[in-house]
Amino acid sequence: MLNTTGKTLSEAQNQLYEWIKEYMREFNHSPSIRQMMEAMGLKSPAPIQSRLKHLQQKGYISWQEGKARTIQIADEILEGVPIMGYVAAGGLIETFTDCNESLDISYVLKKKDVFALTVNGDSMIDACIADGDMVLMEPIRDRYSLRNGEIVSALVPGLGTTLKYFFKRGDKIFLEAANPEYQPIQLNLDEVVFQGKLLAVWRKVR
Repeated sequence: MLNTTGKTLSEAQNQLYEWIKEYMREFNHSPSIRQMMEAMGLKSPAPIQSRLKHLQQKGYISWQEGKARTIQIADEILEGVPIMGYVAAGGLIETFTDCNESLDISYVLKKKDVFALTVNGDSMIDACIADGDMVLMEPIRDRYSLRNGEIVSALVPGLGTTLKYFFKRGDKIFLEAANPEYQPIQLNLDEVVFQGKLLAVWRKVR
């Protein structure tokens, strides 16, 4: 198989690639390593990880090694969405239909190692992030680069993960909700692992 990079896949790589695409079309998220092992009839994760690395190196997928469900299909990244005009959320306004620009979302999807998380809960509802939304996150390489007010996915070992506003005050970290029903979470810097910061919110209308 050949993609836009001009690099071919081995039979084993192509088999996994086609299975991943079919899985993601059906379930709208990437499979786990274990699921890929079962689908390929393998008892070890090593061959799967090797094939994923080759798929990434050849430009077929984006994948964040060591983190679950972070695979993206490169050929399905959108370059842009046409902007067709304005729509009123209050009274009626005149419609403009000339399409002369597009909404560029490639800056989000083409960032290295972008991953998605499904939101569970309503603690960020006043930030327009609702239960069931998907959030696209950019990995945090340097936690000291975080700015107050950024929305982050934070892991507190032993307690779990949470999506919250980040604030640093003195030597303390505060994870604050966008919902007055939730109290801020106060932590020491060494008590939290920052997984990513928010790039975009994806909501499906059912």
